[in-house]
Amino acid sequence: MKETEENLLEYSEDEAVNFIFNSFPEEAKKRINKDIINYVLDVVYDFYEEKGLLDEEDEKVTESFIDEEELFEYILKAAKKDKINLTGEDIELILDAEFEYGKSIGIYKEEE
Repeated sequence: MKETEENLLEYSEDEAVNFIFNSFPEEAKKRINKDIINYVLDVVYDFYEEKGLLDEEDEKVTESFIDEEELFEYILKAAKKDKINLTGEDIELILDAEFEYGKSIGIYKEEE
């Protein structure tokens, strides 16, 4: 069955959370639950919005370069402020798995 380009570009937060959680090693699953993953995805969305990277009409991220270090620091700062127990390693696991999810549905590309 051939999928349309529109289907490939459909980002589902629920699917992303499940994909991310299922990609974790067992020890990470004991520390990071789906609520924490959802929290991080919401903070990422806030970061995109704050940086003007969202298309206002359809709330999709515009094609652009994301400063990964700045995003990482933004999440770490938000987690500390909100008293969410996340380590730098936890954030990296979530962001790496979210990137893999995005690649799997065609919205992210590897840098060349």
